[in-house]
Amino acid sequence: MSKVVTRFAPSPTGTLHIGGVRTALFNYIYAKQNNGEFLVRIEDTDRERSTKAYEKNILDTLSSIGLSPDKKPINQSERNDIYIKAAEQIIASGDAYWCDCSEEDLEKMRNQQMADGKKPMYDGRSRRLGLERSSKTVLRLATPEDGEIVVNDMIRGEIRFNNAELDDLILLRSDGTPTYHLCNVVDDFEQGVTTVIRGEDHISNTPRQIHIQNALGYPALEYAHLPLVLGPDKKRLSKRHAATSLEEYKDMGYLDSAILNSLARLGWSGGDKEVFYIDDLIKDFDIKDVQKAGAIFDITKLDWLNAQHLSHLSLESFIEHIKPFAKKINIDINDHQNAHLLIASMRTSENTLFDIAKALRPYFMDVSDYDEKAIERFLSNGTKNLEDICDLLETIDEWNEEQIDLLLKEYQTNNNLKVPEVNQPIRIALTGSTKSPSLGLTLTFFDKKEAVSRIRKLKSFLS
Repeated sequence: MSKVVTRFAPSPTGTLHIGGVRTALFNYIYAKQNNGEFLVRIEDTDRERSTKAYEKNILDTLSSIGLSPDKKPINQSERNDIYIKAAEQIIASGDAYWCDCSEEDLEKMRNQQMADGKKPMYDGRSRRLGLERSSKTVLRLATPEDGEIVVNDMIRGEIRFNNAELDDLILLRSDGTPTYHLCNVVDDFEQGVTTVIRGEDHISNTPRQIHIQNALGYPALEYAHLPLVLGPDKKRLSKRHAATSLEEYKDMGYLDSAILNSLARLGWSGGDKEVFYIDDLIKDFDIKDVQKAGAIFDITKLDWLNAQHLSHLSLESFIEHIKPFAKKINIDINDHQNAHLLIASMRTSENTLFDIAKALRPYFMDVSDYDEKAIERFLSNGTKNLEDICDLLETIDEWNEEQIDLLLKEYQTNNNLKVPEVNQPIRIALTGSTKSPSLGLTLTFFDKKEAVSRIRKLKSFLS
């Protein structure tokens, strides 16, 4: 077999959807597994909706996530002459004809077919009329009227299509512009594509495109149709389920490697192993193991995978990753005298970089509000413990974790209190919530004066 060449062919009519990223990922992996090439094609023939801004977003996002194409991307909008030449070749072969049916004619035809209980489709009425090209004609492919197309899909196995159920699709519109199917087939050939990996919503396009390939004498391609990405309600993933743009997930603080890991698991499982990096996927992924059923996107699974990928970062790398998220909420990591220890203690506090950055906020600026449920639970019986602990903390000469823990333990024992009754009110005072590292360590992230001041502030707030 010739060198494997795959392609990802997005339309620049919006930002990159995570379903599209998964398609790009599987194309990339399959190409790299076979020492082949991964290409990108921008399908921008929809002039009204396509924009250069979206095109840039798609290409920049693919590059930033590590899925760069092996050759410069091509734009369909710049290749019209190539498509027209291919259409002329089909006309010359006798596999296409001109059709002058109006929209009204076609509408009547479809209505009658539905009234007769038939599938609405073009009935080929212009096929043998020998019409000439004009400003009112479209060019249609003369689809074989009998026989079948058999697609050996790498995921779904053999798929059969009866030619009699495929109508004569339009190749050139009345204004002379080529249609999606013609552009798609010609570009795959011109780019040397050998393998088409795309969503299952394209299955019905495949036999139509194979007929165009046959009319042009192009070689057969490999096909794999991926299951759609679904929301928890098993409907196609949309904004009502979760963010759908890759950019949004990056902005929330999910690592690129975790996003790719999560997308790779949408419809594919590799044994008991859960955490994959791109090199692991190139080694372990098998497209034949992709499931046929829709793949449900689970944000909690992405959260878990992101936490795993974050834990694999060195502390230095983690700090570099979190800096831009801290900056978004006006935190400069270098403003804390014990930043490395603080971040090392807090790096597992949340699942995303942005949420971890927000959890760091109380260590860099005053607490602006308190968790009401925490106050209700741990301070509903008054503030005596806070008063006592304030007085005790002020007596400590050596402000370190060991001395603080010793003092708090002694107070708890002498007053016959449970640990949360002592510790949680102090946490609320320091951070606004009950989540923090061990309390002695948490107190050392503030100097003694600041710690005592925050406890008194909470006491005053409750009064």
